[in-house]
Amino acid sequence: MKKYETLFVLDPTLDEENIKSNIEKIKGVIGENGTVTNVDEWGKRRLAYEINDFNEGYYVLINFDANPELPKELDRIFRITDTVIRHLIVNLEEK
Repeated sequence: MKKYETLFVLDPTLDEENIKSNIEKIKGVIGENGTVTNVDEWGKRRLAYEINDFNEGYYVLINFDANPELPKELDRIFRITDTVIRHLIVNLEEK
């Protein structure tokens, strides 16, 4: 298994319950084929530039171990989830 990190930005207008459910959804996708090692909620922060009429977003960083196929599936899930306004998945072992 390889080490990965994903950072995603959620819609800032979501209430706390919806934020938690979105985080649990992503953790569930990772948990099916990998292991979540750390979840770090950064909270609401100002965006560097406006995205979809939002000036701020709710940032979440998740570190995980998974097989190489999982990031493709995770990317697909991020793209079809309307509450995710930006995402990034990084392989921590590449040089």
